[in-house]
Amino acid sequence: MSVATPETTTANLVEVKNLKKWFPIRGGILSRVVANVKAVNDVSFAVKKGEVVGLVGESGSGKTTVGRTILRLIEPTDGSIYFDGQEITHLPKNQLRAYRRKMQIIFQDPFASLNPRMTVGDIIAEPLVIHNLEGSAQARNERVAELLELVGLNPDHMRRYPHEFSGGQRQRIGIARALAVRPEFIVADEPVSALDVSIQAQVVNLLQDLKEQLGLTILFIAHDLAVVEYISDRVAVMYLGKIMELAPSRDLYLKPRHPYTEALLSAIPTPDPTVKRERIVLQGDIPSPINPPSGCVFRTRCRYAIAECAYTVPELKEVAPGHFKACIRDDIPGLS
Repeated sequence: MSVATPETTTANLVEVKNLKKWFPIRGGILSRVVANVKAVNDVSFAVKKGEVVGLVGESGSGKTTVGRTILRLIEPTDGSIYFDGQEITHLPKNQLRAYRRKMQIIFQDPFASLNPRMTVGDIIAEPLVIHNLEGSAQARNERVAELLELVGLNPDHMRRYPHEFSGGQRQRIGIARALAVRPEFIVADEPVSALDVSIQAQVVNLLQDLKEQLGLTILFIAHDLAVVEYISDRVAVMYLGKIMELAPSRDLYLKPRHPYTEALLSAIPTPDPTVKRERIVLQGDIPSPINPPSGCVFRTRCRYAIAECAYTVPELKEVAPGHFKACIRDDIPGLS
């Protein structure tokens, strides 16, 4: 039973059902569609109010596309997106505008996501202007100063430009901009991957504090399972446009049920030199989303693959309370 998204309840702020996003490839004189990049292919999950869900996987697995499609920054090919019970998949832009205030994004690259020609104050105030909030210039400046303090920066920094700040400070500015309109839901799109390791923990801690302080709901996208372990209540593992496993964070790290998750976890360094962990090296590269493998998309790199995996598409089924996996095998030692 494919039940990664439970029935619609008031506890769910965001629900995604059978989401697909295919990017057409055109060729020939008439620019006909000759193939599709299946970036997201039948993904379903929900994010409860006040929850942090981590979305992890290798580069090219479709994580960022899921986040941007939920926000309607790119339009879905198929499927449904619900926000607070309202289906927003096909809302026209004039009606979607009201939801823009409630859903914001923190971009991956703090060096590219801030306009170098605008002061920090103008960058953070821009959403307030667009949504007609904090009517006067003085009120906007007070709100900007409040936001800068909230993310650990000096209010006097509002007169400076982005190039005067470090990468970690720029990401804090990006976070302040996302929080300006008091959103309920944040898509954090690999917010620490472009930062030094020493700064990553500071930004993750900041997001954790803001989540508690402001009651935020967060979809935290990352390619490193170690990064999301601390902040996430639940973790979804993606591979080639599909969710392979979805579980409470502690359950997933202590007892993974899918071979792909097992391989990702084996790559996390352990601080205890006495702990011996088998390193599972995945053979080859992630296949092309233009022509994904038949059956289970992970089978070409899975050491437990059997003949049936080539023609059976595994459903995301519940194998333990709240723990879902997309694998036809229930007899793998240590994963069943």
